[in-house]
Amino acid sequence: MLFILSWFFVLRLIGWSHPVGLSIWPNPKLHVVADDENSKSQNGNDPSTTKISSIFEEANSKNSMKFSSKSEVLKVFMYDLPSEFHFDLLEWKGTGNSVWPDIRTSIPEYPGGLNLQHSIEYWLTLDLLHSEHAQDFGGRSAVRVKNSSESDVVFVPFFSSICYNRYSRLKPHEKKTVNTILQQKLISYLKSQKEWKRSGGIDHVVVAHHPNSLLDARSQLWPAMFILADFGRYPPTIANIEKDVIAPYKHVIRRFINDSSDFDSRATLLYFQGAIYRKDGGTVRQELFYMLKDEKDVHFSFGSVLKDGIKSATRGMHSSKFCLNIAGDTPSSNRLFDAIASHCVPVIISDEIELPYEDVLDYSKFSIFIRTSDALKEKFVINLIRGIGKDEWNNMWRKLKDIENLFEYQFPSRENDAVQMIWQSIARKVPAINLKLHKAKRFSRTHVPRERWLKSIPIPKNFW
Repeated sequence: MLFILSWFFVLRLIGWSHPVGLSIWPNPKLHVVADDENSKSQNGNDPSTTKISSIFEEANSKNSMKFSSKSEVLKVFMYDLPSEFHFDLLEWKGTGNSVWPDIRTSIPEYPGGLNLQHSIEYWLTLDLLHSEHAQDFGGRSAVRVKNSSESDVVFVPFFSSICYNRYSRLKPHEKKTVNTILQQKLISYLKSQKEWKRSGGIDHVVVAHHPNSLLDARSQLWPAMFILADFGRYPPTIANIEKDVIAPYKHVIRRFINDSSDFDSRATLLYFQGAIYRKDGGTVRQELFYMLKDEKDVHFSFGSVLKDGIKSATRGMHSSKFCLNIAGDTPSSNRLFDAIASHCVPVIISDEIELPYEDVLDYSKFSIFIRTSDALKEKFVINLIRGIGKDEWNNMWRKLKDIENLFEYQFPSRENDAVQMIWQSIARKVPAINLKLHKAKRFSRTHVPRERWLKSIPIPKNFW
């Protein structure tokens, strides 16, 4: 038995793992270092504004939190995918032969409401397009390069979330949805590209932030780095924290500008508004609803985006000390980022949640974490929250105001906002990518086809 197990181990080493292209010769100059001492960021504009007048004027505004005095600029090669994969999905109609809009004059509008929460690929794509017109690299974490051999990663600009939200239902006389067709086209396109062939996709970046986006393609594109909301609907062989990046949702409630509230002026102690009856891990919401609904100064009610639901949630979160973020159908939701934008201390009850930038950001300084098993104990949650005093809450409230910009999507992007933080998260994965690619070329001079390699290994006489 020991011999058989050893033999299967040998087989796995020589041919049963997924192949990696052996023709990779990584770029010897991996990063460009930009000095941020005199960096300038761009004036922000509402991305829903289709006409941009002074969008490229420089400004001196900077975030209150600095992560480093110098930043490494990630070099990104972005495919010129046909516009049917990206801006056409926003009903943009291009002119001429260009697949991209001229963002110096107008920006295609992204659909509002809950669509916005998963709009991450839109902001990353805009940022790469904008980098082509940037005067310097100050405050910038990524820049588009036109030669893939000079790049650190390869970005795939497929708007997968809006494709799922808007185009995943069959229309009359259709045999396949637009969402399914585009995923099939995407697979064919990528696997025909020299960039994919030379790396097996390991250095590619694919955004699939909506939990149901890329449902058909993910099993074939899994070598790539996925940008996700969480891992709730992915097996660990397809997506995991070692390979992939967790990106924040875009908050849908209004940001709390010029917040002068304090502990006493926020009348509601604990706030939750949303879907209460959920499946899978979200059943805890129902249990907590019955535990907390009658507690004094607790707001726990059903809510949706309909009938001014977003405005109601904005008012509620802005006037609450703590905001519940409870697992739903998946471990994460945009409610956490709505809470951050409201400076309402998040109370996170989701055992399987993964958080953006947690390798560089300590969420415990501005959030409360409660295990699900503890949350379901009688009076545990309410007693814990009531036990947090004014001074401790004030410290967390101030920290929320310090870090809120790290979760803000905007165009043009600014230093250390959500877009730049995602690029930084991707950059921190580059050494691991390079390790795989370097190891893959070890035996490139003596490489033989897998079939010939397996046949050349003698089977022991007593194997059978």
